[in-house]
Amino acid sequence: MAGKMKPELSLTQIINMSMGFLGIQMAFGLQNGNASRILANLGADVHELSWFWLVAPITGLIVQPIIGHMGDNTWSPLGRRKPYFLIGAVLCAIGLVLLPNAASVTQMFAANALLLAVIFLAMMDASVNVAMEPFRALVGDMLPKHQGTIGFSVQTILIGFGAVLGSYLPDWLTKLGVSNVAPKGFVADNVIYSFYVGAVLLIISILYTILTTKEYSPEEFAAFEDGKEIEHEKSKFSDIFKDFAGIPTQMKKLGIVQFFSWFALFTMWVFTTSALATHHLGLSPEDTHSKAFNDAGDLTGKLFGMYNLWAIPFAFLLTPIAKWIGKKQTHALALLCGGLGLISMYFIKDVDNLWISMIGLGFAWASILAMPYAMLIEVIPQRKMGVYMGIFNFFIVIPQIINGLFGGPIVSGVFGKQAMDYVVVGGVCMLIGALVTMIFVKSEDETPKEIEEEIKQVHF
Repeated sequence: MAGKMKPELSLTQIINMSMGFLGIQMAFGLQNGNASRILANLGADVHELSWFWLVAPITGLIVQPIIGHMGDNTWSPLGRRKPYFLIGAVLCAIGLVLLPNAASVTQMFAANALLLAVIFLAMMDASVNVAMEPFRALVGDMLPKHQGTIGFSVQTILIGFGAVLGSYLPDWLTKLGVSNVAPKGFVADNVIYSFYVGAVLLIISILYTILTTKEYSPEEFAAFEDGKEIEHEKSKFSDIFKDFAGIPTQMKKLGIVQFFSWFALFTMWVFTTSALATHHLGLSPEDTHSKAFNDAGDLTGKLFGMYNLWAIPFAFLLTPIAKWIGKKQTHALALLCGGLGLISMYFIKDVDNLWISMIGLGFAWASILAMPYAMLIEVIPQRKMGVYMGIFNFFIVIPQIINGLFGGPIVSGVFGKQAMDYVVVGGVCMLIGALVTMIFVKSEDETPKEIEEEIKQVHF
């Protein structure tokens, strides 16, 4: 006897349950646009930057599966996922306050400022992962399956808005008269105050979701889908390795695409500030504290805000484009545009025209957040959806870890600390991802059609 179906949620309810993602991505936007700048201000050399950035993928690799497992087995008065939203948001907000103030904290505790900054960065990354993972799970908890794509598309759009806010904040504050210059070994006020604003908005957005969204009780879950929604099997950690060995061929091919895509993204996030400072502004690689270097940091934030801004309209266009030319062709086209966008940064000498490069990156970013998953869910069994989504995350963090280990030494030893050359390498990697997509990934006419109607609902 079939259980009752989950009720459909309105667009307002879906936005409410995903609003916290805006604050989370604002924190990520602040980190992506300013972490390299902060670390450089505190004394990190360009070849060391990628090593410090290893904190993010490593914490994501460890924290997200653990929090997902804990959330699956949590039933509290506050809810199933909401306790982790709140804990993660509070800890991340503390990290946002502490990271740009590492030099000041150093004076209080006689510690190394750069080491403290890395510790605070790790705290931020771990905490934001604690808050972020349950939001993805909440879509599966709260929405009927035919509304799943709508739920994830709303999250993608909120990701765009949050990243734009986080990326642009330092530049906006500079225009309001807040200084973007600081003594050597310290971080400029416009960055510090931006992180304060990010901390406040993160807490507000998470509380908004907590207060406006009521999670289902265990009894309500039991009534859905004849109790299948809360089936619990006694599982062992080692089962993950068995499932990894049995991943579908299509998933392996998409994993290769993800590898090259995220290798390129990590390159951009880590090295853009140094690339702009040396290639466009003509600074020495050793200059990491002058006004011109901090101008490069502000410009990085603006450019990252631009590609996130472009990603918002592209998120709406993905579905009609995919309907016209196919999902894999759409993703390949997006990666092609993203790769050309990164490469074009080398040739566009006028910084006022670098927004052109961000158009292609916006298209790629929107597609990376959506299309691989749209293709993936066609080939994995529903009962293994969670574990395979977790395994699929490996293809996101592993290229970042590899890049983190070797990117800095390559920039220093091969390219003479000219980071823009390595940004071009990132663009080439994205082009390779587009090629792999076209040659090896199956098209939708070779994969099941069951979810085609759901995919169309992205364009709402």
